[in-house]
Amino acid sequence: MSTTTDSRTALRICPLCEATCGLTLTIEGTRVTGARGDRADVFSQGFICPKGASFGAVDADPDRLRTPLVRKDGELREATWDEAFDAVAAGLRPIVETYGPHALGVVLGNPNVHTMAGALYPTVLLGALGTRSIFTASTLDQMPKHVSSGLLFGDANAIPVPDLDRTDHLLLIGANPLESNGSLCTAPDFPGKLRALKARGGTLTVIDPRRTRTAKLADRHVSIRPGTDALLLAAMAYVLFEEKLTDLGELAELVQGLDEIPDALRDFTPEAAAGACDVDAATIRTLARELAAAPTAAVYGRIGSCTVPHGTLASWLVDVLNILTGNLDRPGGALFPQAATDKTPRPAGPGRGFALGRWHSRVSRHPEAKGELPIAALAEEIDTATAEGEPVRALIAIAANPVLSAPDGDRLDKALGSLDFMVSVDPYLNETSRHAHVVLPPPPPSQSPHHDFAFNALAVRNQVRYTRAAVPLEPGRMAETEILARLVLAATGMHGADPSAVDAMVIDQTLGKAVKEPHSPVHGRDPHELAAALTGDNGPERRLDMMLRLGPYGDGFGVRPEGLNLDKLLDQPHGIDLGPLQPRLPQPLKTRSGRVELLPQPIADDLPRLRDALRRRPDGLVLVGRRHLRSNNSWMHNIPALTGGTNRCTVHIHPDDAARLGIADGDAVRIKGAGGEVTAPAEVTDGIRRGVVSLPHGWGHDRPGTRMNHAAAEPGVNVNQLLDGSLLDPLSGNAVLNGIPVEVAPTGTTP
Repeated sequence: MSTTTDSRTALRICPLCEATCGLTLTIEGTRVTGARGDRADVFSQGFICPKGASFGAVDADPDRLRTPLVRKDGELREATWDEAFDAVAAGLRPIVETYGPHALGVVLGNPNVHTMAGALYPTVLLGALGTRSIFTASTLDQMPKHVSSGLLFGDANAIPVPDLDRTDHLLLIGANPLESNGSLCTAPDFPGKLRALKARGGTLTVIDPRRTRTAKLADRHVSIRPGTDALLLAAMAYVLFEEKLTDLGELAELVQGLDEIPDALRDFTPEAAAGACDVDAATIRTLARELAAAPTAAVYGRIGSCTVPHGTLASWLVDVLNILTGNLDRPGGALFPQAATDKTPRPAGPGRGFALGRWHSRVSRHPEAKGELPIAALAEEIDTATAEGEPVRALIAIAANPVLSAPDGDRLDKALGSLDFMVSVDPYLNETSRHAHVVLPPPPPSQSPHHDFAFNALAVRNQVRYTRAAVPLEPGRMAETEILARLVLAATGMHGADPSAVDAMVIDQTLGKAVKEPHSPVHGRDPHELAAALTGDNGPERRLDMMLRLGPYGDGFGVRPEGLNLDKLLDQPHGIDLGPLQPRLPQPLKTRSGRVELLPQPIADDLPRLRDALRRRPDGLVLVGRRHLRSNNSWMHNIPALTGGTNRCTVHIHPDDAARLGIADGDAVRIKGAGGEVTAPAEVTDGIRRGVVSLPHGWGHDRPGTRMNHAAAEPGVNVNQLLDGSLLDPLSGNAVLNGIPVEVAPTGTTP
């Protein structure tokens, strides 16, 4: 390692949340000593949040693993990379060969979408393994949106985002972007965009049971009863039809099933929904009228409306409202972004559509969604024997900590301990990776390149940026791209092959397919000559160059000389602005009809369950989660600069509920749910509605065998231990994390 103290700067896209802000790092030798916003960044223009400002502390965390760990005689011990991958191959292949591919499970955590390696290699791994035992963080978060988009548009990844910079009216439901920085809506400086909306005379409406920082900024805050989002949205749609306020505009010819919606929603009158939502009928009607009257408007729902019993219906209704008001696919409404690495746009026309339930989980028979099974079912798929198929006997966990992020971590903790073999790709020995037989630690983010494949497809402005590693790999480190490439080889019977073979295989397959597609810019050309033309210092860069060239803005390997390629992107270190979002329909549609299918059969079949919810009234307290600006799930509680202050694990409770239960601010409070109970300090606040309590997500760092010293010193409690994993949105398999009935009582002790 260099010992020089010379200071320099380097650019880096922040990988710590979905905002993807550009950073300017200050580096002394090989150590990041500071981070500030890159004012020349074409997307973020200098914005930075506390996470980005703490990039150096995240990067230099002394508890990050520096070498692989291999379990020997029951203990995890440091090993060489060759020893680690030898152990992976020896541990995984016999299980697959003896019990079949489905006995090997794969868990992908949220951080995968924040790294270049996590975007490029897990899909290759899954394709090569052929396992159906796939679990990801999506079924703890946004899977309802994927399913509703798949059913409406034929593509689970065709997710329209609000045109924040041009809309006149923004309605947020279950979203708190001043804390989350945005989600399924990539927008640096989301707070600034909301303030700009108000400054230009626009309206911001927030529907949330908590008076969040975002709600405080709103023109109208509607404090809804948790879990009833779909009822409120359905009642708004009812009003649009009843009062003849629908106007699809240019969408009319592209929408199928419009005439069926009024009958499908006939029971969801504002008066019927009011009692269940605890939002009066007059307010519901006003929300609908204001939405219809706005020159442009966008409805945007996020995790609070996804992680509830009717998450897919709520996600569907968000787009139904945008469609009924003519705001889907128009400037100022909700549009489909176009990322530079998207596939070559195909001509508009019918596609294959989207199917649910192509297979089912072994134990509870949960249907797959988007190729995944509910992560809430992971424990039972490991620890429960059935006559149908083998249990999961081995597991690969990549950037995943489901012991804290999934329901009933205690059961999953025990189940992981019973596995025949487990591999974790993780920088920490955390609550999940402590069970692994092999831990493969990626390097700190400063030592990795960065391009946002997933988030650019959700960005509020089309742009493209790429930053190479800010500092070289330390001796003994291995690039995350090489780690995952070697994992692909070791897990699929090709252990020992050159890891560059994985990238070469993907390039050959992609170009071989592209030259056969009539709409491709390289149709009819020689794929080997195309591969030879790719630039880049390594396989991942060559793959990025290929995707840029084949993409919607690409040079088509010389067909469009003005188009994008890697060299042009490297010449623009602050990124390339590709302009505001543009209307794109019907091109993104992949439904069998080639149109927006407004009332798909699975949605229609689930509406009776929503009608039943009209008559439900919880008679006790219910639980909701909450986000912290200085955190991201369970990632950052080991960074002293990002904990403390408001980023604490406390129970928010309304003063009236606290007085009724005899709870004072700071008292230790016991919260009990179907999956267990936890104890945490009370924080009495009128920022939450009566009848609701809130605990943040991602805490509970108190299990033995981890190596996260700061997190363990202030562990907090695992809110998901209150869940037993039985409550799921049936269409998406998403875990129900909000609106959960709980019992709350003082313990009579101090925390």
